[in-house]
Amino acid sequence: MFAALLTLGALSGASVSAQMIDTPAEYAVIMDHATGKILYSKRGDEPMTPASMTKMMTAFVVFELIDRGELSLTDKFTVSEDAWRRGGFPSGTSTMGLVPKDTPTVEELLHGVITMSGNDACIVLAQGISGSEEAFSRRMTEMAHELGLSSVNFVNTTGLEGDGHVVSAEDLARLAKMTIDKYPQYYEWYSLPSYTWREYTQANRNPLLEVAGADGLKTGHLESSGYGLTASAVRDGVRRTIVVNGLPTMAARAQESERLMRVAFQSFDLKTIGPETLVLPDVEVWLGEARAVPVSLAEPIEVAGHKAAFSKANVEIVLDGPVKAPLKKGDQVGRLVITMEGSEPTEAPIIAEADVKKLGFVGMALEGVRTFISSSND
Repeated sequence: MFAALLTLGALSGASVSAQMIDTPAEYAVIMDHATGKILYSKRGDEPMTPASMTKMMTAFVVFELIDRGELSLTDKFTVSEDAWRRGGFPSGTSTMGLVPKDTPTVEELLHGVITMSGNDACIVLAQGISGSEEAFSRRMTEMAHELGLSSVNFVNTTGLEGDGHVVSAEDLARLAKMTIDKYPQYYEWYSLPSYTWREYTQANRNPLLEVAGADGLKTGHLESSGYGLTASAVRDGVRRTIVVNGLPTMAARAQESERLMRVAFQSFDLKTIGPETLVLPDVEVWLGEARAVPVSLAEPIEVAGHKAAFSKANVEIVLDGPVKAPLKKGDQVGRLVITMEGSEPTEAPIIAEADVKKLGFVGMALEGVRTFISSSND
C-alpha cells in the first residue's frame, strides 16, 4: 500500500485549546446522526450489559414485522400467567401492569415497552409472535446481525439478567439511528411523557426529555450494569445521539447524560469538504505519457469530529498500488483518508482530472532504462 501524507490546510480553522472530553460512565458514545459517525467512544465497541435498553431492539423487531405486513397494530395477544409472574407486579420489576387473560393490542403493548418499560409487555409480544421469549430473542439477535449490529447477543426481550446478554454502546447508537430513520411514526412514541394502561400510569424514565430538543430513546438499569441511557436530540437542524452505561445512580445518569448531550452539540462540528476546497498533489503514473496526473475528490464529503481535533487533522492519499496508464478523466486512482483524534477515519474516492495515455513501445523501453539507472544509482 502506498500513501502520500499531506497537511490538512482546508480543515484547519482557528486553533482550539479545549481538551478532549472524558466521562465517569464505564461506556459512552456520541454519534452524529446525519453521517452515522462515532464522534466519541469510551469502550464503545465492547459488548456490555444493556439492561432495559434491550427493549429498543424488541420494539424494532415488532416495527419490522408490522412494516412487512406480518403483524398489525390492532392484533391482540393474551397475557399468560408466565408473562405476569416474570414481568408483572409479582416480579417486582418494571411493568405495564398486565394481568393474566388481559388481551392488549400490539399498539398498547408497544407503548408498554417504550414508555412504561414493561417487562410483561415484552414477554407477551414475544410469546404472541414467536411462541416463546427464547424464540423471539433468537429472532432479535438474527435481525440485529442482518442490520450489521455484530456485537449483539440477546437471550431475552427485557434486558433482565441473562448469561451472555450483550450489545455494544456503538451498536445501540446505530440502532437508534435506524429506528429514527426508518420508523419516524413510531419513534414519536419514545417522547411521550407517560402512558396509562387501565388505572396504572407510568412516567417515561428518560431524564433528557426535559432538555431542549431531546425526543428519545431508552433508559436501562441493573445491579450488574449500573444506570444507562440511549438518548437523541435535535438542535438547529442537527441531531446527535449519546449512549452511556455503568453510572452509579439515577441522579448521576441524569447529570452526565445532560452534560454529554450538551458537549455533543457544543464541542463537535461537522464540516463539508468539496473538490474545489481541497487542493491535492498530483499522483505519479506508471508507464504513462505523463509522469503524473492531477487528482481531486470525486464528490463532497462530510467530516465530523471534536472542534479541537480539526486543527490537528491529517490527510493521506492512499493508493492500493502503482497507478498505471492508460487513465481516463474520472477514473478512481485512490482514496483520501482524513484522520482526527477521537473519531473514526473518514474516507472518500480520489479521481483523475485528466486522461493519460499509455507509453508506446519505445517509450516503455526508455522508461525501463530510466528505472534501471535510477535503481542502480540507489
